[in-house]
Amino acid sequence: MQQFYQPLADLVLSFHALIVAFITLGLILILIGGFRQWRWIANPWFRVAHLLGITIVVLQSWLGVLCPLTTLEAWLRQQAGSETYQESFIQYWLQEILFYQAPLWVFAVAYTTFALLVLMAWLKFPPSFFSRDDRSSTSSSK
Repeated sequence: MQQFYQPLADLVLSFHALIVAFITLGLILILIGGFRQWRWIANPWFRVAHLLGITIVVLQSWLGVLCPLTTLEAWLRQQAGSETYQESFIQYWLQEILFYQAPLWVFAVAYTTFALLVLMAWLKFPPSFFSRDDRSSTSSSK
């Protein structure tokens, strides 16, 4: 059974990287799409998921809570009989991209600043259920 834990740990790490990419690239796409008037960036499901994602990250950093995905990955690696961060190819590169060494307050400030940018993008380019155009078109069709 130990042989399955290492690939599962790599899968959790990969999923974690996808969440980080969704949050960071999501903001970039929202900003570019807002200025280029891409309609899909106003999708409320996308925008709520994006806002919820960064909100969870910020709350974890303020509370000093380790990300559950990091905890799960470490547990899976321990179950595999390896040291918590014994390197596999996937693990090595994703660890290099995702994890940095700095005091916890640095991460709290960085995440909070990023979240403020997300909120500013929310206000500047609101999701479709907050769009003025949508409200005016529905009220005129009644």
